[in-house]
This record gives sequence, structure tokens and C-alpha cells, in this order.
Amino acid sequence: MTLIKSISGIRGTIGGKTNNNLTPLDAVKFAASYGTWLKAYANKDKLTVVIGRDARLSGEMIQNLVVSTLVGLGIDVIDLGLSTTPTVEIAVPLEKADGGIILTASHNPKQWNALKLLNEKGEFLDAEQGAKILALAEKEDFDFAEVDDLGEITKNDSYMDIHVDEVLALPLVDAEVIKKVGFKVVVDGVNSSGGIAIPKLLEELGAEVVKLYCDPTGHFPHNPEPLKEHLGDICKKVVEEKADFGIVVDPDVDRLAFISNDGEMFGEEYTLVACADYVLGKTKGNTVSNLSSSRALRDVTEKHGGTYEAAAVGEVNVVAKMKANKAIIGGEGNGGIIYPESHYGRDALVGTALFLMLMAERGGTVAELRASYPSYFMSKKKIELTPELDVDALLEAMHQKYKDEEVSIIDGVKIDFPENWVHLRKSNTEPIIRIYTEAKTQDAANNLADRIIDEIKEVAGLS
Repeated sequence: MTLIKSISGIRGTIGGKTNNNLTPLDAVKFAASYGTWLKAYANKDKLTVVIGRDARLSGEMIQNLVVSTLVGLGIDVIDLGLSTTPTVEIAVPLEKADGGIILTASHNPKQWNALKLLNEKGEFLDAEQGAKILALAEKEDFDFAEVDDLGEITKNDSYMDIHVDEVLALPLVDAEVIKKVGFKVVVDGVNSSGGIAIPKLLEELGAEVVKLYCDPTGHFPHNPEPLKEHLGDICKKVVEEKADFGIVVDPDVDRLAFISNDGEMFGEEYTLVACADYVLGKTKGNTVSNLSSSRALRDVTEKHGGTYEAAAVGEVNVVAKMKANKAIIGGEGNGGIIYPESHYGRDALVGTALFLMLMAERGGTVAELRASYPSYFMSKKKIELTPELDVDALLEAMHQKYKDEEVSIIDGVKIDFPENWVHLRKSNTEPIIRIYTEAKTQDAANNLADRIIDEIKEVAGLS
């Protein structure tokens, strides 16, 4: 099945059978469920929802379906057209809207699309709200508006410019400081909306921009997940152009990766580390990332006198923990920067500006900056189990085996050893356990993962 319904939205592949793929009928049903829930949640007569999409090929079709469905429910729509996830997130409160929908499958390949759902703050819905929308979708009991009460559509294509202005207005961003350096930056926009938004921001900051795949056609030139194995072209281009660094974003521009001046990956995990280093150097405070993110953020936070906390995996969980612990910056190790001074959502534009401020003030090369941080290496593996095995019981057995270590069970089992860690999580869709490890060498991370896999097999009677 390639239709995945979860509390954070619905995603699937275009075409195929209803309820098995993201067909027009599925898009309409889920938009109607969200609109129906929002009318009860907001408890007011007239509602407004902000809609935006990335550049993927199915985006305009899905957007037309979603917008028309909301209009049919009597909800007014502010149509941003081509946009980014963080742009829609900031537009919702600026427009005093009641909610928002982002049409993007994030880093998934071009055949995928999704509806990501926001509340009136421009933040993702919590688990309880998402569950109510799923229940409404199952019932298909919708009450559409009479002809005189249909919603209205207002088009506003200025929000990527407004987003750039909002970033430039942040207290810790000083465009003049950055302009004095005159950075040269290569940008890989994976032929989506980041190819518009990121160059706009860089040009406002006085950078010379070399564009690579910045035409928003939706024809992704490589796998859109910003991982090393997909980024050979920009790594080569940075060296050829003698650029200061490169910037890579995913199609909806909530993930941010840097390429060092030597053509090597800065490391997605270290995007948050560098941005936090800058912010914590200016403002004392705490940080949050998820349990599967690098220990390097904890190290940098403690260096600045702050406290680090780990949340369950998922942006909504990270945001909740950030609010509870009054974190001044946080995010996820996949290059997602959440800076509450701007908004509670992963934002590659905010991350770019903070990183340029750090480089402008610190000087030196990006490779030298990376070398200045604690060096950790990750291994990400999985173990396949037979369906009849009790995965929860296996995880509890591993918890008990290591109960004398520092253990978290808020999201699977995370075991913190003095020199490394392992995070075990069960999949919600298949009988596997994901095993993430981190250590000070790649061999150590791999060896720890292999050891834990052997131990799980032994507990499960598979060895």
C-alpha cells in the first residue's frame, strides 16, 4: 500500500486505486475531514485556511482539489500557490487564519504527494487532533455549504518575499555584517520552491549565488532527500566554483544541508549544531532535538552553559518539548532548524541566515568550522522480525538488560553509554526494529549496531 494515513496528515503516490494511493477522491475526502474538524475546533461562523504547495508535478492538481473542497465547505482560502512548508507556517498567523495545509511529500520522490495539516498558530496538529480527522475520514459524513455560503479564494503569491523579510528582521540576523564578507554560495534547489526562496534570501544578504537545479519544474534531478549519496553534483560544483560553501534543501524547504568549501558534506546532523552554536553564543538558553539526533548538540549546548533535552522522534514532539523546556533553538538531526524567535517549525531559510551570521562573525572556512565541533559518526540499521513476535516485549527485554545505564523509553528504547548510544524503535507499518547508533568512529558505531542486533536476535530466539 502506498497510501499512508497518520496523525500528521495523509501521503501517498499519485494514481492507482482509491484508498490504496493518493487519488483525487482521497485528496477530497481528507481535505473535507480537515475542514469539518476545523469548523468544530474553531467554533466560529467563518473560517480561513492558508494553502501552499511545493513544485512537484502533481501539486497544482492536488491543490485545486483541496481548495475547491474547502470552498465547498464554506471556508475561505488564501492560496499562496508555489510556496514552502515554513512559508505557509508563518503565513497562517500573519493572515490571522484558522489553519493551513501544505501540499508536499517533503523529501519523497516525485510520484508522492501529501497533505500536511496546521492549526491556527501555523504549527502541526497534535496526536489527538490528527486522530479526530482520521475518524472523520473513515465516516465520510460531511455537511457541505449551500450555494450562497460557499467560501472565497484569495490568491497571494508574495509570501516567499514576506518570509525572506521576516528572516532578515530577526534580531540575531544582521544583513550588513553578512554583506561585508561577500559569500559565494552554490544552491541546489532540487527544482522545487527552494530554488526560488533560498537564492532570494542569499541575494538580500549580499551573496553571489550559483544556481544548480533551481528551476521549479518538479522534475527532481536526483533523489530529493539531501543525503551524501544523492549530492555528487553540488559537491563537485562547490569546488569548481571555488565557492565558500553549498546549500541543499529538500522540495518543501524544511530540511537544510551544507556542503563545505572542500566539496565534503558538512553533515545534516551538524546543521542544527552550528546554528545552535551561534544562537547560544548570543542568548543563554536550552536546546532540544529528538532521540535519534547527534550528541554533538548536547556537547555544544553544555559548552554554552545551557541544558539539552531529547524528545520523541517527530516535529510535533520536538516542538512540545521545546515549549515545555523553554528551549531557544531546537530541531531534528535531519537538518531541521526550529527557532522560536521566528516560529515553531523547521525552516531552512532561518537556518541559512543563522549559519551565515556564524560564518561571518567567526571567519575561516566551513571545513574549519566543521572540524571545530565534536566528531560523531552514525549507523542506521534495521532488523526484520517475524510478524508473530512481540516487538514491545523485545524492546522491554533490551530495556531491562541495560537498566543500569542511562535509558529513555519515551520513544522505543534509547540507551546512553558513556562513549556512544543506541536507539531502538519499532516501525508502525512493518515488523522491524530500527537501530540507530552513534559513536566517535564509524567502525565503533557499526560494531555497536551489530552487537545490539545479535542481542535482539538472541532474546527473540532468532540466533
